[in-house]
Amino acid sequence: MKKVLTIAGSDCSGGAGIQADLKTITAHGMYGMSVITALTAQNTMGITGIHKVPGEFIEKQLETVFEDIFPDAVKIGMLPDPEAVEAVAKTLRKYNAKNIVLDTVLSSTSGTLLSDVKGDFMKDRLFNISTIITPNVPEAQKITGMKIETKKEVEEAAGLLAGRYECNVLIKGGHLCTEDKSEDCLCIKTEDPIWFEAEKINNPNTHGTGCTLSSAIACNLALGKDVPEAVLNAKEYITACIRDGLDIGRGRGPLNHMVRL
Repeated sequence: MKKVLTIAGSDCSGGAGIQADLKTITAHGMYGMSVITALTAQNTMGITGIHKVPGEFIEKQLETVFEDIFPDAVKIGMLPDPEAVEAVAKTLRKYNAKNIVLDTVLSSTSGTLLSDVKGDFMKDRLFNISTIITPNVPEAQKITGMKIETKKEVEEAAGLLAGRYECNVLIKGGHLCTEDKSEDCLCIKTEDPIWFEAEKINNPNTHGTGCTLSSAIACNLALGKDVPEAVLNAKEYITACIRDGLDIGRGRGPLNHMVRL
């Protein structure tokens, strides 16, 4: 039984964050564990409140997990403040955690700011211990300071981050997708970029897609897959989750994480 730890915020409506991560891990037949960094009051229509978990308690949760059930992979999501970033970085280094997937969550799908962490602070403490980071285009723009509007600019941004921080970088291209396809760019350090194409599915219910994709990548890394195969498998999984057409809630609904069961 492979064991995967998610470090993220809680979504009480079950579509994103810790809840989406644990569903994804379960769908992959693995044992899921969670360290909660924040409680959010949210549903398919948006976020109405955020309650941050103190850094010292985040650290305590992490130590409790690592001292007993060492994870085969770690997914990092919402980190609401510098204190949370420091607690996570410090503890993951202490235990020499492996297969770390960092989803650079800065805001929600509905546009609510989820983190007051400055880009450089997160980059300096977490990027170089991560196996792969998974920003979307707006997040990549904030992190790099670059304007990203074309595939060439996506490649340049991914290459910049991969070279500077010696981590693999997947820039999710959903914000630049065409009418019939969505493309994500993977940069593996000094190698040429790899593009992953997927059909654009006519389904507005995409709440929690970033959380789900990064968790699926972590599951595949836990199985020993290399980074390109882990990304490819995760892309196939999330495409199936969206294509299933689950329609729950009055706003932008969640995915069907259990579509493969």
